[in-house]
Amino acid sequence: MPTVHDVAREAGVSIATVSRVFGRPEVVAAVTRQRVRSAAETLGYSPNATAQALQRGRTGHLGLLVHDLANPFFATIVKAAQLEARRHGLALLCADYGDFPTDELALARDMARQVDGLLLYSSRPPANLAELADVGPAVLIDTPADGVPSVLMSTAEGIAQAVDHLAALGHRGLTYVDGAPDTMFSSLDRRRHLEGACRRRGVALTVVGPYLPTFESGVRAADLVVAQEATAVVAFSDQMALGVLRRLGERGVRVGADVSVVGVDDIWIAAQVTPALTTIRMPCTAAGAAAARLLVGRIEGDAEATTVTLPTELIVRSSTGPVPGGTR
Repeated sequence: MPTVHDVAREAGVSIATVSRVFGRPEVVAAVTRQRVRSAAETLGYSPNATAQALQRGRTGHLGLLVHDLANPFFATIVKAAQLEARRHGLALLCADYGDFPTDELALARDMARQVDGLLLYSSRPPANLAELADVGPAVLIDTPADGVPSVLMSTAEGIAQAVDHLAALGHRGLTYVDGAPDTMFSSLDRRRHLEGACRRRGVALTVVGPYLPTFESGVRAADLVVAQEATAVVAFSDQMALGVLRRLGERGVRVGADVSVVGVDDIWIAAQVTPALTTIRMPCTAAGAAAARLLVGRIEGDAEATTVTLPTELIVRSSTGPVPGGTR
C-alpha cells in the first residue's frame, strides 16, 4: 500500500507538502497541488481521513441522537445518515436518550463536544429548542426550530390520503391512538393534520391516549377501540398499530373486515404481518441522507437555516376494508 513517503518521492516534494495538499490545499501553489495529486493517483494513494480532519481542527465525525435506536423507524434514519456521512469521508456516532427524555439536551451537549456537528431527532417541544444554539453546527430531524436547519417529514399528504381512503370505504368515524409525549412536534403534526382531514371529509374523530409509541401501548389501546365500537383506527406509529392488530386478533375481531387499522411509518415488518398493515410511509431514508448533507454544509460554513420538507404517502394493504354492513 503506497504511503505519503512514496507520493512525496514521486512528486519530488517534501512529506510536509503532501500533507498540506490533502489537509490545507489552499496554502499550496496550484502547480504543486496538481503534481502531488497526479502522483497520488498514479500510485493509488488514499489520504488518511482522520489525519486530514485533525489538520483542519476537526474530529471527522458527525453525531446523531434519537429517541430509540432499537426502533426500526429510527434505525432507517440512522442507516441513511451513516451512508451519507461516509460519502463525505466522515464517520457517524449514534446514541439514544431512551427512557430519559429529560436528559436529551445534556446528552446533545456532551455529544457535540466529541463531533464536528450534531443531528438530533428531538422529543422536546419546538419552542424549547432555541437552547441548541450553543451546541455548534446542528440539524434537526422532524422538528422545526428558529435558526436551526431542519428536515421535516410532513404527514399532511399521507394523512389526507388515509382519511380519504377510509371515507371512501364507508367509514364515518375513526379512533386515533395518540403517541407521547404529545408536546413533541411529530405528535402535534400528526394530530393536527388528522383533525383537519377529518373535518374536511366530515369524519368523526375520537382520540385516545397519549401512549408511549410502543407495541405494548397498542395492545392496551385496542381494548378501548373495541369498547368504542370503532370501525377504523389510525395509530401514531406502526409499532402501536401492530399492537392493536395483535390484540384485536386475540379478541376475535377481524382486522380489515370488522375494523380497519392504519399505521404511520411503514417500518419493514408492516408488510410482513398478517393482515399486512396499511400505513403512511415516512421518507426516513431520504430524511436521514438530507439531514447529513445539510449538516456537512453547515460545518463547511453554510450559515443559512434551511428547512427541507419531504412528503409522505399512503401505502394500502389488507388491514383496511369496507365498513361492516356499509351503514356506519
